[in-house]
Amino acid sequence: MITIVLGAAFGAGLVALAYGLRPPRPALADVIASLDGTPGTPAETGAPHEDTEWATRLGRRAVPLVRALGFPTATLRADLVVCGTDVEKHLAGKATCAAAGLLTPWIALALVRFGAGIDTGWWMPLSGSLVLAVVLFFLPDLTVRKQAAERRDQMRHTLTLILDLTVIALASGAGIQQALADAVQGPRGWAASKLRHALHVAQLTRTSPWQHLGDLGQHLGVSDLTELAATLNLAGTEGAKVRASLAAKARAMRRRRLSEADGAAQAATEQMSLPVVLLFAAFLLLIGYPALAHVLAMT
Repeated sequence: MITIVLGAAFGAGLVALAYGLRPPRPALADVIASLDGTPGTPAETGAPHEDTEWATRLGRRAVPLVRALGFPTATLRADLVVCGTDVEKHLAGKATCAAAGLLTPWIALALVRFGAGIDTGWWMPLSGSLVLAVVLFFLPDLTVRKQAAERRDQMRHTLTLILDLTVIALASGAGIQQALADAVQGPRGWAASKLRHALHVAQLTRTSPWQHLGDLGQHLGVSDLTELAATLNLAGTEGAKVRASLAAKARAMRRRRLSEADGAAQAATEQMSLPVVLLFAAFLLLIGYPALAHVLAMT
């Protein structure tokens, strides 16, 4: 009876772990609200909100130790900036995850020893705790990296839309700065808010908007925005054809997105073929096992 209860608890733990590793699908209302958000909201500006998470409170004391290990790295810091996540909060979460990985095998060992009377020794929980602690320590970094990649992709999509609107405004006879300012007012979302903020700062400081766009691209790690700023800076100083340059940049970004979407679709198709192959192999095994067992029994 005790073995059945422990097995059920272990299975429930695996299901909970799998559900926790897979991020939940956001609701449609939340997605629409994030797209219509204003630059002043905490979700857009990345301002740290009130710290109420238990994981952050538990790992706050271990933040200096995590920093001593060399975290956050430059890449991780850039991803945190894109996601609008506080560095201290992320490091505290990493420390809490590592501590949970260290303690979980020993707790499981205690349950098995006192419940079923099985002694597994000390090397199995020790090795398991070290491996699980390392895996859980780097798990928040993978989540942040995925979210940052999605946000950078959203920035590229918004930038392509703004370039198309700017080309249309230039065709109607507007100046480059006025056309860019009018084009950036249409889209919604955090990417458009960042672009509007950069242009607004340039207008207040009476400096070149291309420099602020380039700084924003370097700050977020979006190379397309940096290249666009260099193109517009060249067009503003050497009299290049702004409209043709922007149209060519928009076409190049659009083709790149189409090629990335095609590659992602092909990768998803290949991934879907693996379960079919495994199902077919299991079906063959199910059909052939009785005949094989009968032949082996006769011999």
